[in-house]
Amino acid sequence: MQQIVNFILRNKNFLLFLLLFGISIIFTIQSRDFHKSKFINSANVLTGGVYNTVNNISVYFNLKSQNTLLVEENNRLKSLLYNNNNTLNASKDTTNVNYKFTQGRIIKNSYTSSNNFLLINKGEKDSVKSDLGVVSTKGLVGIVDRTSSNYATVISILNTSSRISAKLKKTNHYGTLSWNTDSEAIVQLTDIPKIAPVKKGDTIVTSGRSSIFPKGILIGTVENFKLDAAENFYELNVTLFNDMTNLEHVYIIDNKDKEEIENLVNPSNE
Repeated sequence: MQQIVNFILRNKNFLLFLLLFGISIIFTIQSRDFHKSKFINSANVLTGGVYNTVNNISVYFNLKSQNTLLVEENNRLKSLLYNNNNTLNASKDTTNVNYKFTQGRIIKNSYTSSNNFLLINKGEKDSVKSDLGVVSTKGLVGIVDRTSSNYATVISILNTSSRISAKLKKTNHYGTLSWNTDSEAIVQLTDIPKIAPVKKGDTIVTSGRSSIFPKGILIGTVENFKLDAAENFYELNVTLFNDMTNLEHVYIIDNKDKEEIENLVNPSNE
């Protein structure tokens, strides 16, 4: 306290000047509308800039939670889309629907070998099991292969052992989707009948003929096509909607009727 008193005594003349100067500025601003408006505008610019900076910092640190909310909302919309015939105003209760969607995140992704896999951060404790479909917001990703308590491996569509039923979106002509390893951006669709009206740019989607994927999951567009050696079926090169080298958020699809369907189709599984 004594140091404060000593400081005031040593600088009393300067402090008195600052006090009088401040009082004169206040009187000047209050007595003239022009000066008052200039002062208010300057104060608004200063405080506005401060608030804007604080808000930008807050938004930046809030991005993670906002991304989580967006992923959850996408998950809900996908459930509604594939279970309620596009009735997006349906109830959030999905206990009576066929397909359950669980959001996950890719923590490892291979795409340079002939048998590529992905590792996701969802496992048995999240009800993830083998032979569940995996998609992203842009389309098909792969099928769950093995699981542990917290993680699962996914057979990528960029895997030579992958076989998925797919079709032309505009017709019901379907075939088998596979990969010949030539490009990370292009897969092949074979066994499309010669009578099918195929054109470059046609959209390819899942056929819904398996119990893994619902009908209509996006895959890609026809890049080019040719007849096979016997000239009975088309072989299509399909450019993927997904960039398989740059994936993060995915959705795991669980068909609740899968076991019942497979027991009917393959009674030996019982």
